[in-house]
Amino acid sequence: MHPILKLVAQRLSLGILLLFAASALLFGLTEILPGDAAQAQLGQSATPENLANLREEMGLNRPALTRYAEWIGGILTGDMGNALSNKLPIGEQIGKRLGATMFLAFWAALISVPVAILLGLVAVRYLNRWPDKLISGSTLAAISLPEFMIAYILIFVFAVKLGWAPSFANVPPDMPLLEKLHSISLAIAVLTMVVLAHMMRMTRAAILNVMQSAYIETAELKGLSSFEVIRRHAFPNAVAPIVNVVMINLAYLVVGVVVVEAVFAYPGMGQYLVDAVVKRDVPVVLTSGIIFSAVYIILNMIADIVSILSNPRLRHPK
Repeated sequence: MHPILKLVAQRLSLGILLLFAASALLFGLTEILPGDAAQAQLGQSATPENLANLREEMGLNRPALTRYAEWIGGILTGDMGNALSNKLPIGEQIGKRLGATMFLAFWAALISVPVAILLGLVAVRYLNRWPDKLISGSTLAAISLPEFMIAYILIFVFAVKLGWAPSFANVPPDMPLLEKLHSISLAIAVLTMVVLAHMMRMTRAAILNVMQSAYIETAELKGLSSFEVIRRHAFPNAVAPIVNVVMINLAYLVVGVVVVEAVFAYPGMGQYLVDAVVKRDVPVVLTSGIIFSAVYIILNMIADIVSILSNPRLRHPK
């Protein structure tokens, strides 16, 4: 078997095992929490009789392993089941919300990836000079602040004080594209600032590591300018670690939007997961967690494959 096909098969097998492990872990964590979906729906004032009846209706009185096995069987057959809180099909709800999350992540990635790589190249080109110090300091500050704090700062400045953008990301399906982008502009800005900082710093570190190689010194001795050395020799050989960083941050854009969507009340997967956790809707939590895990595993697998394809020493290990 070709090494690349063997790698893909190994990663897919490992990914499936990880998905099962993640689902079992999520189910166990939701089971050990106090209360359940019936308690969350009826409230603290519910009588034991009402709780028992609702648990019987929801199927919560059955053994935990039985409910987990039924959920796994439904996922394997393509049936995600219905939510416990509103009885709506989980597949339809996730289909709508996953598209919204991908829309938000796409525009954040479209801005952050090229800008991060460009800033990383500029920082290396002007190493230890004021452009490098300014870029590194700004990105370090962005990394140090949590997403919700950046979000609230942007809301206070650009939504409350200046009125340039809405504080809530309301995006009806029939809204024109430009209005949608205006509505989610602050959410895009938060995600861009966070992932751009990580990608830029790792891009800078990867190129600096390559710059210490002997062939870089040879290129400099040939009389090539610093920009040409970076563009023609350093950057192509630093593609593998840069791709890994980009893929990990793209996974974060999809998986880590929970906080950002909750702050801006954006109707995506993150908000759906938060609502399900509050309502103790275990099937929704499990299905959302599996989708997030699958996205993360697939993007990491793509990063591994691209790293091998871009490095001849990995393509031909012998």
